[in-house]
Amino acid sequence: MPRALLDFLGYVIYFWTGDMNEPIHVHISKGEQTESATKVWITEDGVRLAHNGSHIPKKDLNALLRFIADNREEIAFRWMTTFNQRGELKKF
Repeated sequence: MPRALLDFLGYVIYFWTGDMNEPIHVHISKGEQTESATKVWITEDGVRLAHNGSHIPKKDLNALLRFIADNREEIAFRWMTTFNQRGELKKF
């Protein structure tokens, strides 16, 4: 089940609530929010694209990755709050 966090450039950035046992990450899609949508790992030193399952065009994807990197501490805080976890960003 998705949990929307942010909207940027018409894309929804969200958590998939079944992913709580994985490292901190977000999914991105336009329209329907799915588990197989574009996935981005949130790390202590930035972000890393896991896969582009939503087939987001490169220009938009680059802007989204910068936006997520700029907001990664807030995203990590919201992850920990959403999944009732403690922790910190890790390196990959």
